Amino acid sequence: MRVAADSIFLVRHGEVRNPDHVVYANLPGFPLSAAGRRQAAEVADHLPHGATVVTSPLDRAVETAQIIANRTDGGVAIDGALTEWALGSRWAGCVWEQLEASFPGELTAYLEHPEHLPFSPEPLADLARRVGGAIRSRRDVSDSPVIFVSHQDPIQAARLFLTGRPLAGLNRDKPAHAEAIELVAAATGPWIERGSWAPDQYEVESRK
Repeated sequence: MRVAADSIFLVRHGEVRNPDHVVYANLPGFPLSAAGRRQAAEVADHLPHGATVVTSPLDRAVETAQIIANRTDGGVAIDGALTEWALGSRWAGCVWEQLEASFPGELTAYLEHPEHLPFSPEPLADLARRVGGAIRSRRDVSDSPVIFVSHQDPIQAARLFLTGRPLAGLNRDKPAHAEAIELVAAATGPWIERGSWAPDQYEVESRK
């Protein structure tokens, strides 16, 4: 795959095996499902060979990164700055269908104004700076494309931060499982979003 030398790729981990539909956040023991492993393998075919794959330390992200690295002849590096949004640790272990009863009003607030959540242990702006800053730092010391594997909200927050868009748009056009988003780094000013690809492309297109 030919890409610009200043490109980076943001990849959400593949689908997770979660039969009880709990908020897994930063909990251990949530590996990829069979579909998630397939998704990781498929997206690897749309990523550059020989790139460093930098991943969140959580199991599902590391598993995705290893599948990608194995298929693209890349190396894997773990970066704790790419881990989940700390908001999820507040809800971790709760079944999604019981979230409203356990934390009244919080899910609605997250969906409607994620940039202002007084109950979150980590403000969205801090998440964006954490993940976006880690991506910038890795990009600055690399002379070839870098692949970053993380989680839906961290990827989306970094995507908005790096391209200069408002964080209030967190819940619009969020990355699907194993979706790869290509950004082109800029020396000054916002980065450019060049495009994206997801294994279940038709499903993603119908969602947009």
